Order: sequence, then C-alpha cells, then structure tokens
Amino acid sequence: METIEKRFGDRIRELRLAKSYSQEKLAFKAGVHRTYLGGIERGERNPSLRNIASIAKALDVDLAELFSFGKNKAY
Repeated sequence: METIEKRFGDRIRELRLAKSYSQEKLAFKAGVHRTYLGGIERGERNPSLRNIASIAKALDVDLAELFSFGKNKAY
C-alpha cells in the first residue's frame, strides 16, 4: 500500500520535473536542503506546513495543487 507521504513526494517530483527544475534548484528556491527535498520526494519525510508552503511557492502553484494527486484514499 502506498503511503500518503510517498504519494505527496511523487506529486512534488511530478511538478518539479514539469518545471524542469533539479532537486537542487527547487530546494534552493524553497529554502530547504537538497537532501531534505529528496527525502520528501521518496516519501521518507513528513514536511511541516511551513515547508509545504515554501515548496508550493517555489513551484509557483497553490497549496491545493500540491495535494492534487488523485482520489485513491488507500493511505
């Protein structure tokens, strides 16, 4: 079963790649460390609301867009 952390991380990766950003570039724009961002994308981290908001701003999307990863509620 896929966790919500993994699904959220996949969504961040999807949006990052759509912008052609490297993890390093997105991490810099969001004000987080690259390895921390990598952990979020792998579903290993549970980011704070503050970091989620920073990532959304860095990707130039609203918060709802970050959580738009389907209706499967198997988490």
